[in-house]
Amino acid sequence: MPRTPTHMRNEILEIPAAAARLIDASDGALAVAGRQLRDLSPKVIATVARGSSDHAASFLKYATELTTGVPVASLGPSIASIYGAKLRLDGAACLTISQSGKSPDIVAMAETAKAGGALTIALTNTAGSPLANASDHAIDILAGVEKSVAATKSFVNSAVAGLLLLAHWTGDATLLAALRGLPEHLRKAVDYDWMSIADALTGETSLFILGRGPSAAIANEAALKFKETCGMHAEAYSAAEVMHGPMALVGPGFPVVALAARDASEPATAQAADLLAGKGASVFVTSSQAKTARALPFAPTGHPITDPLPLIVSFYAFVEASARKQGLDPDQPRNLRKVTETV
Repeated sequence: MPRTPTHMRNEILEIPAAAARLIDASDGALAVAGRQLRDLSPKVIATVARGSSDHAASFLKYATELTTGVPVASLGPSIASIYGAKLRLDGAACLTISQSGKSPDIVAMAETAKAGGALTIALTNTAGSPLANASDHAIDILAGVEKSVAATKSFVNSAVAGLLLLAHWTGDATLLAALRGLPEHLRKAVDYDWMSIADALTGETSLFILGRGPSAAIANEAALKFKETCGMHAEAYSAAEVMHGPMALVGPGFPVVALAARDASEPATAQAADLLAGKGASVFVTSSQAKTARALPFAPTGHPITDPLPLIVSFYAFVEASARKQGLDPDQPRNLRKVTETV
């Protein structure tokens, strides 16, 4: 008999529709927040997040710095919740990302940023949450109920919401057009088969996941999902950084997944993949530019900033199937629960 699909699988399948729903609604609160950012013209953006939400924040850091030249810095929530420090953020904006909007340390940091003079914007999947109420602008990412412990559609919608905010802030019609076309690319990405990676994991206890630029944040998200769903250690590195100390771990058969996007970093990422393959590693790469690493199918979006997002959707589909292949339940990872509230 066919196995009942996991919550994680169902939610992966919902990603394209969830993204389309958010994009269709983006002329509301997102447009208002974008206009206020334009009026403020911040000299710096601060971000506050943990886990998958922090990976979305890192993705948006690259996107913001590449398109606006405004530097983006991550704030440690414990600065407010444990240490009680005050920050001077006059003229800055603070972007806080949290699916539940309930974790006390995240809320405390948003409140501290606002008290320090920052324009505060929250991206959350829970309307009316404490974080939403503590912020100047509360953006509902409209991902819908997410039952799986491993965040998937909420991660993608957090990233999409941030890109929509960026596009409204800068008046970037090209980015807005790319976002409107993104759901179709996400639909294609769900169906791509990456299970060839699974054979390379047999007998292994760890793997590297590589990225560069915006896809470095996607690599961090992918590594977290490996730990959560497959109980296997995965480490994310920049495709440049891996050439330093981490290279000492690479030997024959060592598994590596290189997430290359269609941007200025693709040639360097493909070159790194080939170099590691030359060391005997089992390397998979989302690029047609590599010569010896094994190519994975990918859905190009035609825009360098949106291009990494279909990669994580294909990865989600793979890691959920890989967990089930190992007899694991990706909906019930060991030691984890859906909402973690830290102080």
